[in-house]
Amino acid sequence: MKRIFLLLFLSCATLYQAMADEGMWIPMLLENLNQSDMQSMGLKLTAADIYSINKSSLKDAVCLFGGGCTAEVVSDKGMIFTNHHCGYSAIQSHSTLDNDYLTNGFWATDLKDELSNPGLTVTFLVSMEDVTSKTLNGVTVNMTEVQRTVIIQKNIAIIESNATTGTKYKAKVKSFYYGNEYYLFITQVFTDVRLVGTPPNSIGNFGGDSDNWEWPRHTGDFCVFRIYADKNNEPAAYADSNVPYKPKKSLTISLKGVKKGDFTMVYGFPGRTQEYLTSYAVDLIGNKEDPTMVGIRDVKLNLMRAAMNESKLVKLQYSSKYVSVANYWKKWAGESKGLKDGDAVAKKKALEAEFTAWVNADDSRKLKYGGLLKEFEKVYAAYTPVALAYDYYAEAGISNEIIRYAWGYNALIKKCNDKTVNDTIITKFIEQSKTVAKSYFKNFNEALDKKIFIAMMSIYYKDADTLYQPEVFRTVIRDKFKGDIAKYADYIYGKSTLTSLDKVEKMLANFKRSKVKTLAADPEFVLASGIYNNCINHIQPLFNKYNDQLDSLYRIYISGLEEMLLNKKFYPDANLTLRVAYGKVDGYKPKDAVEYLDYTTLAGVMQKEDSEITDYKVPAKLKELYLKKDYGRYSTDSTMHIAFIATNHTTGGNSGSPVLNGNGELIGINFDRVWQGTMSDIMFDPSECRNISLDIRYTLFIIDKYAGAKRLIDEMKIVE
Repeated sequence: MKRIFLLLFLSCATLYQAMADEGMWIPMLLENLNQSDMQSMGLKLTAADIYSINKSSLKDAVCLFGGGCTAEVVSDKGMIFTNHHCGYSAIQSHSTLDNDYLTNGFWATDLKDELSNPGLTVTFLVSMEDVTSKTLNGVTVNMTEVQRTVIIQKNIAIIESNATTGTKYKAKVKSFYYGNEYYLFITQVFTDVRLVGTPPNSIGNFGGDSDNWEWPRHTGDFCVFRIYADKNNEPAAYADSNVPYKPKKSLTISLKGVKKGDFTMVYGFPGRTQEYLTSYAVDLIGNKEDPTMVGIRDVKLNLMRAAMNESKLVKLQYSSKYVSVANYWKKWAGESKGLKDGDAVAKKKALEAEFTAWVNADDSRKLKYGGLLKEFEKVYAAYTPVALAYDYYAEAGISNEIIRYAWGYNALIKKCNDKTVNDTIITKFIEQSKTVAKSYFKNFNEALDKKIFIAMMSIYYKDADTLYQPEVFRTVIRDKFKGDIAKYADYIYGKSTLTSLDKVEKMLANFKRSKVKTLAADPEFVLASGIYNNCINHIQPLFNKYNDQLDSLYRIYISGLEEMLLNKKFYPDANLTLRVAYGKVDGYKPKDAVEYLDYTTLAGVMQKEDSEITDYKVPAKLKELYLKKDYGRYSTDSTMHIAFIATNHTTGGNSGSPVLNGNGELIGINFDRVWQGTMSDIMFDPSECRNISLDIRYTLFIIDKYAGAKRLIDEMKIVE
């Protein structure tokens, strides 16, 4: 028995050891966990150069951009780089048919020309601290999950309050390893972030959806913003008197470029990974959830694409929305394929078999972990139909914009029905609703929305488990319209006052508190209310129940894995906190007889050029620069490099992250992963998982030679 277990342990240890570039590491722990490994791969810095609270470090030049991307500070005047797709909605919000910055690009000629973006924020990490013992103070092994949660939430509230009292900072305690550890994050949030420049779509989104998640890649996926502060260099709401922020640290930019085998480091805010899932979870995601969601989005994208091809206005209105929908449609398709091709379920089962053998080899381990995997199997069996019900709700049920918009009036209806809310508050809320309506309908096309409505409601009505469908499907769609979704759509869009700006403005102009029943009876609101409340009252409680049970099981499972694999360095799943990933520049072989280089060049843009396909149109000026080989100081041997790939472990949220060389100098901007490696959120395969980065030399070339924005080049510290 001992010999069998030893062989199992060694095979498992070998499996983990092979994944040398896997991991999203906590910056404050680099010295003990990763510094020597990173230095052996080419890092010339110390862990303190990367993260420190006592001196300026690289962390002070990295920020969370909005709610789900990363940006980096590249000048002592608060200028930041991020991805074009991260700034896309901000760029689109400033665009009109007469002034189309998406199509034509935009470059502010002076500070006064930089454009404000209400609601856009950047967040810097000030410090982080392990507060596990404080958070778990009072928690005992005999507590129920509810009792445990209550104590933890109380402890967290005290920790966060104590950390920020008397300061202008924000505090957040986050869970790691499913609640085995907790860390406190102190942050500083800036709210005046202005658009400085962006290349046109034909550069910033070259290849579009066709090339998304693919390699080779030739997109100049970047845009430029600037952080503004008050006269004391503190965060402040937008004001003409605000001045460019003076950062604690700005990155030095290297023009040396990269070559195969070079050390690279990605520093950013990865959003979510699930590396420690069991085989039951991987089977659910790869074989059930991903295919379901891909199928639904495929239908929606086809409708959007057709309408956008027929109308320039619709294309402008829906371009950002289309990109948003398409992004994870393709990611989920790649993830499902990658998990199948990589035999992920079988590999997870092999690890579980090793875990079971290890548990059964010791009576004390049997007491702690015996029956754990059987319990996983039981919970996932109950959870699967609920998870799929939530997917149908999210992807088909509330997929229509008009349903989400209609649900927004739930707040007004509640206020009107609440006798403690006075009429002044109601009037103010109505005025706010008028402003929201103008903004919303600016990018809304009723004909397209109706087509999407028919398609999505048909899927939800016909394919989703009837046990989890909203009651309105039975009382209205089935009983009144006999399941005819097209007739139901005619009724909705014909009778509702919420499907066009004209109707909404007339309704709000004459709205009185006494008319709230009419609004509540609006057919669009009735449907929206039925869908949302069904999720809130029926699906969500079960969803939360099973996820709470699974979190509890995973907390135990990870403890067991750490106990079994004493020589393995465990990293926590991504949770939108600052992390370091590192690896080396390298190509890969996606399939038989196909091998990809680790870089692309401007020659590839010209090879892909097709004036008949929007994704592959090339600006005349870029073509002129290419033909003249007019690359300035940004080329290597008369070659203009565009992108490169490396073995860094990245995910959503890492978009816009700085890619640094061994000296901590900026060499690229991370923007994607290869399609064959999108399963890396669940299973990292070092032979196929590659992050895609924009070569910083192409970024500077576009700013300087294409856009002529030399004032921005002059702000940066650039080394040859």
